[in-house]
Amino acid sequence: MTTIWLTLPVVLSLLTAVAVFTCQRRKWLCDLISATSVCATLVVAALLTYEVILNGPQAVAFGQWQAPFGIVFVADFLTVAMVLITAIIGAISVFYAMADIRTKHSYTAYHALMHVLLAGVYGAFLTGDIFNLYVWFEVMLIASFGLMILDANKTQIDGALKYVVLNLISTLFFLLAIGLLYGATGTLNLADLNTKAALIAPESQVLLSGLFLFAFAIKAALFPLFAWLPASYHTLPNVVVALFAALLTKVGVYALMRVFTLVFPLHESGWQSTLMWVAALTMLTGVLGAASQFDIKKILSFHIISQIGYMIMGLAVYTPLAIAGAIFYVVHHILVKANLFLIGGLIERRYGTSHLKQLGGAYKAMPWLAFLFFISAFSLAGFPPLSGFWGKFIVIKASLQTSDYWLAATALLVGLLTIFSMSKIWNEAFWKKPTNDELESKALSRATLYLYSLPIVMLAALSLLIGLVAEPFYQFAEHAAQQLLVPDAYIQAVLGGAP
Repeated sequence: MTTIWLTLPVVLSLLTAVAVFTCQRRKWLCDLISATSVCATLVVAALLTYEVILNGPQAVAFGQWQAPFGIVFVADFLTVAMVLITAIIGAISVFYAMADIRTKHSYTAYHALMHVLLAGVYGAFLTGDIFNLYVWFEVMLIASFGLMILDANKTQIDGALKYVVLNLISTLFFLLAIGLLYGATGTLNLADLNTKAALIAPESQVLLSGLFLFAFAIKAALFPLFAWLPASYHTLPNVVVALFAALLTKVGVYALMRVFTLVFPLHESGWQSTLMWVAALTMLTGVLGAASQFDIKKILSFHIISQIGYMIMGLAVYTPLAIAGAIFYVVHHILVKANLFLIGGLIERRYGTSHLKQLGGAYKAMPWLAFLFFISAFSLAGFPPLSGFWGKFIVIKASLQTSDYWLAATALLVGLLTIFSMSKIWNEAFWKKPTNDELESKALSRATLYLYSLPIVMLAALSLLIGLVAEPFYQFAEHAAQQLLVPDAYIQAVLGGAP
């Protein structure tokens, strides 16, 4: 059964994309197929998570070609955490899309490309081969570019071009690094590379790991390579930007975690101090960019960059506690950031704008939405006992234990600036009276309002659960960090007893 659970997330998503594409004129059938698929994938992801918790890391080789010669899918604690959270976001996005973009001409094409994108994300998390990681990155790039240009205006096209050009640069460096790595080791299997990459000359290790760092830094939107994100995300439909914000940069973070623990351990790569500075500057530039904006989407887009810095901070400190904190923070951020964009989307649908100067009075019109925004916004800022507090607390504590006081101080300062920008949205959109007398709330049908509201309520509830019952989630993150730093179980699952 392990083979089924490992492959079904990708297979289901790809089959759904094909099925949805064939029913372009029947939206109800598109909704039925898409919703059934994401619910089934969520069940599969939960069963895979249970299997890995019960029996440890699992692997399957395709075509009976045993590793390291064949393609493998592997699932350890980190993998199943990312697959499960992706399945949750996929389900949320599909139902939200039924309200948000149903009137668009290319509605069914949106669903098809969303499932292709989800397949790429699942594949990137599950693959145990670094070349196939490149393949799944390309699947994600193609699907995301397609979502950007569907029914696009001039602004969207401009943002999409910036997005694809910078990501193509990342792809070229990634492919170059893969070619050099294969030339030096004769293998691309991640488990096999754990021992063979250590035999490369130290100077070559620094070069190769630097190429991977550059490629993944663009994917993760790290300083100074994040320009594609704020240039493109704010132009997208709300459900699309929520999906992108939750998942795309996290695949880059996941790749950094996997490569700089399993292949080139960070403390031996020569890039640890550089990554600390990158993490700090990513946090600072992201939050300063957010503080300077007056549009909800633009503020939240810059905050993606800022919060990625906390995840990279955990990796850069490179202790079991720090990496556990980074994993905990990734899960928290996916839920909270997606929810903030969904809330912003509902505000934009009701008032026809996301610009703060033109908004006001949302608290009076939708007090329940104001409460849900409060939960997500202050979780992002790190208020106890919300989930963001625990993630920040763990990575800051880890940095203090290693005497990286300047890094901890930067993280605390960024937290304070995050409060400022989140409070700006609260004051301008929810609390103040409308400044535009012509601004009126557009009435939504009950079914549409439910489809908007239920995903927001569910994500807020999950975020609250992680914050209020943090211990089991932290223990899971701790086990995942241990498997990253001591990958014996991962290697055994892939290679078995082979040398």
